[in-house]
Amino acid sequence: MKNHLETKLAHIQDFATRKDPYGASHFPIYNTGTFDLKKQDGEKVYDYTRSDNPTREVLENLFTNVENGAGCVCTHTGIASVALLFETVLKANAHVLVEADCYGGTFRLLKIFKEKYNVTVHFADFLDFDNLENILKNNPIDLVLCESPTNPGLKIIDLKEVATLSHKYDALFAVDNSLATFISQRPLDLGADFSLFSTTKYISGHGGVIAGAIVAKTQKNADEIHYYANANGRSQNPMDVFLISLGIPTLKVRMKEHGKNALEIATFLEKQDYISKVTYPALKSHAQFELAHQQMDYIPGLFTADFTSVELAEKFIENAKLFGEKCSFGSPDSRAEIPAKISHATFSVEELAAIGITSSTVRFSIGLENIEDLLRDIREAVK
Repeated sequence: MKNHLETKLAHIQDFATRKDPYGASHFPIYNTGTFDLKKQDGEKVYDYTRSDNPTREVLENLFTNVENGAGCVCTHTGIASVALLFETVLKANAHVLVEADCYGGTFRLLKIFKEKYNVTVHFADFLDFDNLENILKNNPIDLVLCESPTNPGLKIIDLKEVATLSHKYDALFAVDNSLATFISQRPLDLGADFSLFSTTKYISGHGGVIAGAIVAKTQKNADEIHYYANANGRSQNPMDVFLISLGIPTLKVRMKEHGKNALEIATFLEKQDYISKVTYPALKSHAQFELAHQQMDYIPGLFTADFTSVELAEKFIENAKLFGEKCSFGSPDSRAEIPAKISHATFSVEELAAIGITSSTVRFSIGLENIEDLLRDIREAVK
């Protein structure tokens, strides 16, 4: 009988295909740089932690299992998983098709690849399938990349359709699954070739460490990401692997609570006269409400609210006590930031406008606090 996903997460040691000889309930930390080749009697031989490590392998095996992939690499930061993807599949003069509403770090990294390796980047709205097909048909696209939900615009991309279109023109398709996480949607099952995510956020859940991961669908691609991770030093250290693992068993419970709190606050804000628009896939006012609920099991606790003026948005950020002005998301503490100022400061005003973000847009990451405390804090911050 096949076990459900949350059962696998609660029994990391048992579903990571690596047995501890002492029956440890949580896998041990092999915090060592090297291994003595003459003193090993386990199933596998290790030599150097950059190349492979028993602690990291447990988490990589688990991510491979829950994403239904062929192999995984845990990276030292979230953006390192994006960098590893590019280093693995792109060559000089390659062409990349990217959703215009993308993470600010990805946007910055693409600029570097454009300048250093003459990579041509095609930005597009992935809701416009006619334009997507036109770009794929008329350009030698090597890689298609998007997030869903997008960050910070919160668009829901039809991953099955984009996968089909990408493969029609022989392009690889990768999905940044940081917002939804594998507890909610599994991109490889929807046709993607790579699923990558920042484990810094919901997967870790405590905000105490930065890390990432990338899972490949085929063994060929899995072997390649392992090769380039070793060659370029992208792999995660064992202590951070352990810290990330501590949040994994509670992922489903936390995601449900984040989403529950976020929906209540988004619904409240939608009714306030100082807010002109709230964008959240769990609201029926969202353009892709139906697709969001078809494609995801849980809606994450992130949304944007457009205040009626820049002054009001900045007043809220300054006065709020429980909403720290912090980047990132998925932590127990609630956060609010103006993307144009922090997470997406790399974007120009025109580039932000193209994805529906202005200087009065506030991105909310709703935490696990008592909902009444959060609502009171919002009311007092805008007085």
